[in-house]
Amino acid sequence: MSPQNSPVQSFPPQHQDRQPGIEAVMNPRPVSMREDYRASGRLQGKVALISGGDSGIGRAVALAFAREGADVAVVYLNEHDDAAETKRGVEQVGKRCLVTAGDVGDEQFCRQVVEQTVKDFGRLDILVNNAAEQHVQPGLESISAEQLERTFKTNIFAYFYLTKASLAHLQNGGTIINTASVTAYQGNEQLIDYSASKGAVVAFTRSLALSLMKQGKDIRVNAVAPGPVWTPLIPSSFPADQVTIFGQDTPMKRAGQPSDISPCYVFLASADSGYMSGQVLHPNGGTIVGS
Repeated sequence: MSPQNSPVQSFPPQHQDRQPGIEAVMNPRPVSMREDYRASGRLQGKVALISGGDSGIGRAVALAFAREGADVAVVYLNEHDDAAETKRGVEQVGKRCLVTAGDVGDEQFCRQVVEQTVKDFGRLDILVNNAAEQHVQPGLESISAEQLERTFKTNIFAYFYLTKASLAHLQNGGTIINTASVTAYQGNEQLIDYSASKGAVVAFTRSLALSLMKQGKDIRVNAVAPGPVWTPLIPSSFPADQVTIFGQDTPMKRAGQPSDISPCYVFLASADSGYMSGQVLHPNGGTIVGS
């Protein structure tokens, strides 16, 4: 295994003051693509829209989708340099990449992003709802109404907005993939509102899958519930001393890398998962959770 792909057991202390964080200044940089990844054209000719696609899991998914043959539209908040790096990575493998900055908690913006994606690429086949934010607090009493609303707007309202706008364009065979979290199943005493919002993502995934099947639409809806993953959200959420031991409480004793997670999205976006809808995959370092 090359040094780039070697598991990291601990991280240098670091903290970023602003969410959702900047990948370019992280130490070490997250691994977005494994050197031994071998694509097989599973998404050839497809178009994917990925929220939070500038960095972290979203970037890894964008790069993997591009290698599998998809053009990619990336939505992000304000991390312009990170988004530009993702765009370069997609274009380096010969695929097109549209990057758009804005707040996915705004329904009008979500409609505009979907319409622009369809205008530029002519179609939409895959929606990945991935943008998220989290704010560490010692207990429920410290969670303000403003924080609660902001967390839910980004983590679940945006999923409703982007999905609702996308359904007008997704054809039979289309796929929707939502990013949940292990915290939806285990909870987290420092991330009560975040965990609750991710629980809502699981319920949204299952309910929407049933709704679309009931309507006779061949549009599958699934989710991925990662465990601790080394993304900009970590140093921008936790104090430096917690960052150093991030992920060590998993059975594998380490955090995952975005490249550990992206193959789940490739699988769910492709025909390989054609008999799955309303399901959740759990790349979480060996943690056993209820499904």
